[in-house]
Amino acid sequence: MDMTENKKIRKGSADKRAKIIVAARDLFLSDGFDRSSVDAVAAKAGVSKRTVYDYYGDKQNLLLAVVEESSVAVLEMIERGITDHLLEFEDLQQALILFCEQIVASANGSADYMALIRLVMVEEANLPESFFERLDKATEEGIMRRFTEFAQEGLIDVPDPKMATKHFAALTILLVFNQPRRTGSMAVEQTRRIIAEGVRVFLSAYAH
Repeated sequence: MDMTENKKIRKGSADKRAKIIVAARDLFLSDGFDRSSVDAVAAKAGVSKRTVYDYYGDKQNLLLAVVEESSVAVLEMIERGITDHLLEFEDLQQALILFCEQIVASANGSADYMALIRLVMVEEANLPESFFERLDKATEEGIMRRFTEFAQEGLIDVPDPKMATKHFAALTILLVFNQPRRTGSMAVEQTRRIIAEGVRVFLSAYAH
């Protein structure tokens, strides 16, 4: 078997995996995890039931694969925000505000983020505790790293970067997402107000 055939097989496998993940995510969101069968996932993905089992083992592992796939997109979104606003800046307060606004806007426009939140909320009992621990750690890691560097540069005082990261998220991004959902200009204005005030409160506690 030559290299061209190998590449075709790998691509085919990747394509099948992607179709299975999309099909499973759609069914879990529309019908719920318990009411979605592997048969239905296979039919929607256009693959055999055996293929689903070969790739993912069982429906529980498939759910975990779906949320982890969505998590990757969320982590990439956070890293983009860090690259765009928290690496080079003149004003830390403004940089933090722009970072939060970009994360919120990206999340609101992300099917992956919305799917992750809905699945985690509805199917929490079907997901292992280790998943939530990994997700928390991964989403905080990039911000923690920058806060540690900010402290080394004398911009903020953070004896505990992990706790500082949790405080920052709670005062800004998470507070926005915990508000009743609105649309239009009122939603944008409310988001900006929450973020600006959250960053101000965070810096009043942590800035030198």
